[in-house]
Amino acid sequence: MTLFYILGTPLGYVMEWIYKLIPNYGWDIILFTLLIRLISIPLSISQQKNMAKMSAFQPMVADIQKKYAKNQEKQQEELTKLQQDFGYNPMSGCLPMFLNFFVMFGVLDVVYRPLQRILHVTTASMELAATALGTKVADFTLSTKVITAVLTGDTTVTSVFNATELANITEFAGHMNFFGIDLTQVPQLSLAPAALPLLVFPILSLITMFLSTHISMKASGQQMQGSMKIMMYAMPLMFVYFGFTVPVAFSLYYTISNIVMTAQSEIMRRMYDPEKVKAQVMAEIELKKKQQRHGVKDTTVHEIDPQTGKMVEHNVSASEMNKRRLELARQLDAEKYKDERTVPLAELEAQNNAAEHPMMLNGKEYHGEEE
Repeated sequence: MTLFYILGTPLGYVMEWIYKLIPNYGWDIILFTLLIRLISIPLSISQQKNMAKMSAFQPMVADIQKKYAKNQEKQQEELTKLQQDFGYNPMSGCLPMFLNFFVMFGVLDVVYRPLQRILHVTTASMELAATALGTKVADFTLSTKVITAVLTGDTTVTSVFNATELANITEFAGHMNFFGIDLTQVPQLSLAPAALPLLVFPILSLITMFLSTHISMKASGQQMQGSMKIMMYAMPLMFVYFGFTVPVAFSLYYTISNIVMTAQSEIMRRMYDPEKVKAQVMAEIELKKKQQRHGVKDTTVHEIDPQTGKMVEHNVSASEMNKRRLELARQLDAEKYKDERTVPLAELEAQNNAAEHPMMLNGKEYHGEEE
């Protein structure tokens, strides 16, 4: 599990910087969420474009799966052919998803351990505090229990911290309330008056997650089917678990993140219309099919990208390759005969065109001679 929380430490330093800027845990989480979403915009754009592109292959994949439903080997062979011939890659959007996954667990780590990640209380002190409280240092609610013990003046706990740590924890405890909700508390499924405020953000996080997922799928042009439908309903169950086993601060983070993601998806839908992307991909597929029927294959070329200055590899169609060869031949010809030609090539071409298509003047052909 340690690998999942690998981003906890760097994100903790980001949260510490925000906390020093605005010492209110609720607003800190909101600013922290906005910053994370801002940084992840390039990944989100990449994922959106890949998903829109892959939506063009959905009918083809469905046909293959239906046609070879009883022959898994042939089905896999056809899917591999689809990937090799037309660029179908169902894993193309996985990298942004994995990175978002690690960011989510990094945020969880900050929320689990705010005293260690934001205030940098030593692990040794937290271990002593856990022993005094009769719990484990891995307990997700250890920071909450320590803050409660410090506020109530429990000397068995306060004695394990040095003066600086104790002062920081006490100050931090004074900035936990956000509109009357203690963000270090863990929500409980209860209708008790004291428990109801803590249910606000877990419920909002579930609602906004459904909304965000729906709009994101619509913006990508994909239709939910099979595993996607399972994920659509499995993810809320996972977040129900998180929402009621970790401090409510995580639910606040996830609610804001979903709202921002929803707006972001709608903006990107306007920038990268899935229907236009799909039409473009379908046109490329039809062109490649036509070339295959006529035995024409693309040529792989290596060129320097003018924007990045790096060598890139991509496929060029036969017609485009012929244009490039003709242009290169013209350049070589111009270089070879540049010292022999007294009239510019463009002027020669204009004269040849005039000779082939003479103008009429007063009913007679006019070739440009003076009378």
